[in-house]
Formats: sequence, C-alpha cells, structure tokens
Amino acid sequence: MNWKQCREDLLGNETFELPPEFKLPMLPQAVSEFNRASNDEDVTIDQLALILETDSGLTIEVLKMVNSSIYGFRSKISSVKQAINMLGISRTKTSVLTMAVKQAMSGCQSKLINLKHFWAANMERAIFAKEIATLLGADVEIAYAASMLQDFMLPVLTSSMFEQYTDFVDQNEKDRIILTAYEQKKLGWDHAVAAAHITHKWEFPDDIICSLYLHHKGLAILMDPTYAKTPAAAVALSALLPDAMQQSPQGFKQLIQLQSIWKSFDLLAVAQQVEEQFYEMGGDRVHHLTLKRRVEKYQKDVENEAAICT
Repeated sequence: MNWKQCREDLLGNETFELPPEFKLPMLPQAVSEFNRASNDEDVTIDQLALILETDSGLTIEVLKMVNSSIYGFRSKISSVKQAINMLGISRTKTSVLTMAVKQAMSGCQSKLINLKHFWAANMERAIFAKEIATLLGADVEIAYAASMLQDFMLPVLTSSMFEQYTDFVDQNEKDRIILTAYEQKKLGWDHAVAAAHITHKWEFPDDIICSLYLHHKGLAILMDPTYAKTPAAAVALSALLPDAMQQSPQGFKQLIQLQSIWKSFDLLAVAQQVEEQFYEMGGDRVHHLTLKRRVEKYQKDVENEAAICT
C-alpha cells in the first residue's frame, strides 16, 4: 500500500487554510521533535527516549498507556526507553501523536460538546475500529489511532464557529442530515478534510492522514478496491457509531444491515468485545451508552414488534 501516493491523490497540491477565527492549539515541542527524529533511520532508542523525557506529562502518559490492558504486557514497564523497546518506534510514534493531539484539544471549551462524553465516544469508536481492522486483516494500531483522532477538530471548530454548528444541530433534529454534507454546503470543506490537512502539516504518517480524510465515507468504502481492506475502512465504519452530535444519523442502522452482507461481521459479538475493553480501559460506566446496550435494545425492540404482529 503506497500511502504517500494515496495522501497526494486525496489532498492534491492545493493549500488548505482554516478561517481566521479558528485557533489551532500547538502540539508540545517534545512531540514535534520526537516526530521528526523518529523519521531518521539512524536515530537510536536512547535518543528518542531522551526527547520524550523532556516532557514529564508526556512521559507519564506513555507509561500509563504502555501498561494499560490494551497491550497486555505481563511485566510493568517503568521507563520510556523500555516502552519504546516493547512497542517499537513506529507504534510509539503513532501513540505519542495520538496522545498529544488529545492533550492539546482537551483544553478547548465548546458549548456544543461535552469533552468527557466526546472522548468516551472516541475511545469506543477506536476500540471498535481495532476489532473491525482485525476482521479485515488490516493494521489495528493505525485503525485505533486514526479512529481516536477522527473528530479531534470538532471541539475547536464548534467553539470557533459556534453559530454554524448550532445551525447544524437545529437542522439535524428535523432533517437528519450528515455533518460532512452540511459542512461542505455551508463552509466549502468539512472536518474530515480539515483534519487530514492539519495532520499533514504536523507531519503525521500518511496512513493516518488518509484514514482521517476518508472517515465519513461510510459503507461505500468497503466497495473501494484501494481502501476496502485497510485501516481506513475500519475507521470509516467506526464513524457510523452514534455520537452526541449525530454526525451520521443512519449509521447505526447501516451497521445492522451490514451483518446481512458481511457474514464475518456480527455486530453484537463485536459490541460485546468493545464494551469489555472499553470498561477495562476506564471507560465511563455511568453516562456513556455503549454500542452493546444499543444493539441489545434494538434486538429487544425487534422481538417485541414481532410478538405484537403475531
């Protein structure tokens, strides 16, 4: 897979500029330095570890992440150098970039988005994308990272462009429109396009950039011979999960329908695995309505309707 060529095809040669009222948070200096250094074939793990260790917050997050249940290492990892050795440079880079963006965006205030609920939904989507990537035989790490980042622009966009996104919420309650279609009509671009251009500017890996650009392609991506078996497809399916802004109003129904087309895909079975991992990683047990609970409710409603008909 030539991700560089895919990125060039998707983004083209045109420069992308956000509105002047949009204020994009900066990534920590240690992250930018780590990103550049990790692209050097001659860089050593010792050198990379030293860069990360200049940022105490990032060091804590790296150790917290590598010791989480998602990786399942038997012994506790106690140093950044050990973490990079266990994960590898490529995986560490992806994880560091993901954590840095989340950290940078966590300080944003939005009247339309509750950040606690927002990141809980993103975590569930990321775990879901990882499970779908496994079914597709695609890179699970890229699927997880790109899905976690797929909507990272929305807190800042809804804050900087409050009136436009409030209008979307009002329209969506009546007409059930897709967010990216609304953005393209009103703004001439959408948050998927913006995310891809911004992460390209930040020198993110091309597979993540492409996955962000394509994350609202829906089920149609499974018919695309270029992307159908890639993490981009897993991310696009994860974007169909319900969220607070209802970006894809028919997404849940489309996932239900997908089961009749894709025999290896059992939505409830996947949802059960996702919920288990979601709670293991500290997901919100009180306020977040998990995919598993949504599927179970749907199935119960179907059973009740069938009982009434008979």
